[in-house]
Amino acid sequence: QVQLVESGGGLAQAGDSLRLSCAGSGRTFSGYKMGWFRQAPGKEREFVAAIEWSGTYYTDSVKGRFTISRDNARNTVYLQMNSLKPEDTAVYYCAAVQDGRAWSAGYWGQGTQVTVSS
Repeated sequence: QVQLVESGGGLAQAGDSLRLSCAGSGRTFSGYKMGWFRQAPGKEREFVAAIEWSGTYYTDSVKGRFTISRDNARNTVYLQMNSLKPEDTAVYYCAAVQDGRAWSAGYWGQGTQVTVSS
């Protein structure tokens, strides 16, 4: 059974840092595009960051604060979140998809809650 399991979420204050991890199992994701998405209360799920063979990509609101990385030996992708803001509060999901395919066609984790207080 293929699974993605997120961890590392929790409570933080504005300006703090958190690091999210997403561990994959059931298959190797080294050749996959990996990404992070988030969904705030009452809002649609939005793209946060992605890492693939061509590089890393970020939504504008997190550029310079968040860093996505991966460890293929551990089948894990990370999201280092610095200078957190209350508007970063959301459930964060990781996803994995083969290059060239839509994210909706990939594997998704169950999410981890991040809450940032001012």
